[in-house]
Amino acid sequence: MMAVAIRNHNCTVLNELRPGDNIEIDRGMYSHWAVYKGEGKVIHMTGADDDGINGNVNSASVFTICGKRFKKAFVKVDDFWDVVGDSKAYKNNGKDRKFSPCSVDEILDRALSMVGEVGYNVLWQNCEHFASYCRYGVSKSSQADTFFTWAAVASLIAGLGAIVIGSSRSSSRRTAKE
Repeated sequence: MMAVAIRNHNCTVLNELRPGDNIEIDRGMYSHWAVYKGEGKVIHMTGADDDGINGNVNSASVFTICGKRFKKAFVKVDDFWDVVGDSKAYKNNGKDRKFSPCSVDEILDRALSMVGEVGYNVLWQNCEHFASYCRYGVSKSSQADTFFTWAAVASLIAGLGAIVIGSSRSSSRRTAKE
């Protein structure tokens, strides 16, 4: 039942897509991104088969990327259905609010010019960076930005905690000496 609902949802999304649109594919803990080429084809950055960064990976395998460094990925043209698998896809041109999209020809030319082996880094050069770069000429990943924000908040909290603990210990030592 759920698979039918997801397939119907993805059929609706596919019918609404126009060449140059960014597609966000919900993998649970992260999203995979692609650029719609047209005629049921997408251009996306993916890993080699079964290496954990493949756009076809399901949400249950998301942690396969942890602890392993990937230095390369591949930009490929694949069938929409092969890439989305059993995940929900969404048209997501949300960055249009901040950046001006390039012309469709420029988006597709940029994406297709990158087909083949490319560098990869989950925080600085991932599939969302790729899709954003193709559409806007700006490499941007909200997922990576969110990670950096949470890391900064955690560092700030840890730093404040260390200051409070240090101050408390210092006060305790002064009180004990008196």
